[in-house]
Amino acid sequence: MSDNQTLENIPPYLSPSSSSLFEQCAMKWKFSYVDRLPDPPGESALLGTFAHEVLEFLLQETPHNRTKEKARELARVIWPKIENDTDFLALSLDEDEVRNFKWKSWNAIEGLWKLEEPSEVEVQDTERDVRVVLEGVPFRGVVDRVDKEGQSVIVADYKSGKVPQKRYAGDKIRQVLLYAAAIREADGELPSKARLLFLGQETIETEVTEEALEEPLQRLKNTWKQLNVACTSNMFSTTTGPLCAWCPFVTHCPDGEEQVRQLVRNKRVRHDAPALEALSLI
Repeated sequence: MSDNQTLENIPPYLSPSSSSLFEQCAMKWKFSYVDRLPDPPGESALLGTFAHEVLEFLLQETPHNRTKEKARELARVIWPKIENDTDFLALSLDEDEVRNFKWKSWNAIEGLWKLEEPSEVEVQDTERDVRVVLEGVPFRGVVDRVDKEGQSVIVADYKSGKVPQKRYAGDKIRQVLLYAAAIREADGELPSKARLLFLGQETIETEVTEEALEEPLQRLKNTWKQLNVACTSNMFSTTTGPLCAWCPFVTHCPDGEEQVRQLVRNKRVRHDAPALEALSLI
């Protein structure tokens, strides 16, 4: 590989999602970000996109207009964009499945009212694209909402999936803490709190302090260093495990394929795991 190709493989910035993916499996990151193999989003991801977009525009409304009726109106306006998206069409949903998709999407949107009264939120910004350098790492994050509470700044992020168990919540908490660090770098003011709004379920909130930022920033720095080494050497390690059965790139990864076959032999894989069909194991 030439030096120019190596430089091209190093991304211009690191986002929380790409950082998390590299930590999960460097080879999977390569397939996605270097080889750019297709990985169309599934139904849950598209549902989240739909809900996020409706709430983005809803919270841009004046406070008294942030009603469920307005949310329904916005959903109707945005829906054609979703249903004509190539990724949505690729799901090949029948009429009942489309109806169910809409129902679940509305449940997520309406779920905001179970967490807060939107008309009472002082919104400073929505879908803010922040590009800064954190600890020497070029960073980019799109923050769902930046709120004001008195003199305090609050970073808020919507989640349409299930609330994770506490031991698995760390990755999502690190994400909003990195957003808080990025907001400080951009604006010169450190947000006081970071929130994860699990629509229709609960809010997970954490105080933003210098101490709380230490681990996420160090982890980001370490990941960026390892990523650069991997791109420069073109050596990406694989991390195998149960998630290989759900990896969209399993047919390109001998280690992942062998892991799935071993899971099958040991009867340790769910029957609906996508890799089973991809590898002709069903």
